[in-house]
Amino acid sequence: MIRAFRLFTGTDGDSHVVRGSIKAKQLVDARSIEFKETPSHSALEWHNAPTLQYVITLAGVLEFTTRTGESFIVRPGDVLLAEDNSGTGHSWRLLNDDPWKRAYVIFAPGADPHFISD
Repeated sequence: MIRAFRLFTGTDGDSHVVRGSIKAKQLVDARSIEFKETPSHSALEWHNAPTLQYVITLAGVLEFTTRTGESFIVRPGDVLLAEDNSGTGHSWRLLNDDPWKRAYVIFAPGADPHFISD
């Protein structure tokens, strides 16, 4: 199993996080993939995910926070299932001296992300 975090909008309109994993050896119907790099010591204030996507961290250590105070640390190799495309959103900040290198995998409509909560 691959360590993962599901970031979603709850019925209260706030973003929440569930820890879990992604099933290995499962195909996910993806529409596209995009690679990005953000300089070390960066941060991004409150925002929502633009679409249902995996954010796979390749380098960098980040802290994500929701407006309700939930937080979690993402490390290289972790997968973030970003589903909070409405509501109060989340923020993040880099914790170490590395840039944040990541891959965004955008799902096709109706795709199963194969997330398993702990």
